[in-house]
Amino acid sequence: MNVWLPLESNPEVLSNYMGKLGVSPLWNIVDIYGMDDELLDMVPKPVKSLIFLFPCSKAHEEFRAKEDEELKGKSIEHPKSLFFTRQFVHNACGTIALIHAVLNNPEIEIEKGSVLQKYLEDAKDLSPDARGELLNKNAEFKATHEENAQQGQTATPNIDDAVYHHFIAFVHVDGTLYELDGRKNFPIAHGPTTPDTLLKDSIKVCKKFIELDPSEVRFTLLGLVPTQ
Repeated sequence: MNVWLPLESNPEVLSNYMGKLGVSPLWNIVDIYGMDDELLDMVPKPVKSLIFLFPCSKAHEEFRAKEDEELKGKSIEHPKSLFFTRQFVHNACGTIALIHAVLNNPEIEIEKGSVLQKYLEDAKDLSPDARGELLNKNAEFKATHEENAQQGQTATPNIDDAVYHHFIAFVHVDGTLYELDGRKNFPIAHGPTTPDTLLKDSIKVCKKFIELDPSEVRFTLLGLVPTQ
């Protein structure tokens, strides 16, 4: 498996990265400072995606394996408009979370000829596995990712350093809340949602993640929102 430098969960770095990928400057990434209603109400609206960063603990890995096994036995259809890609590049989860967040919101403008627009054009008719392999081979995407991985407030990690945190995205597609995680074989549907309730509905799912590891505190919440 190819290895990229890990991205820092820094809103400024991630917003800059989106711009270099071709996402309109009318949208950016912001910190979400807590799960209480009062703090959630302070987040700029509309929230187009919640991006969640969490530790890959033993409890989470066991849950992921069990969930995947259960879903393999079911025949679940997802909307054709749902864009989901697998992750076949180590440390690419931040990039994949941004891909899922942006490409499942078609009203977010992407510059023609940009890195992300060209990836979408090549990937839109492929399977999730083929989309993941396409990203794996995309030298322009990798270069843009690694340029931004070297920015931020913390020291740039060595490419061989162990990384224990993982980014995923929550989006609203056709009235359903989807958890999109490139390490999983399938999109995960979490019931009905609306553009107005996406944030709080996503938080309910994040709380279940946290309940798997009640002693863990290293969780980060980020929102894809209009630029203020």
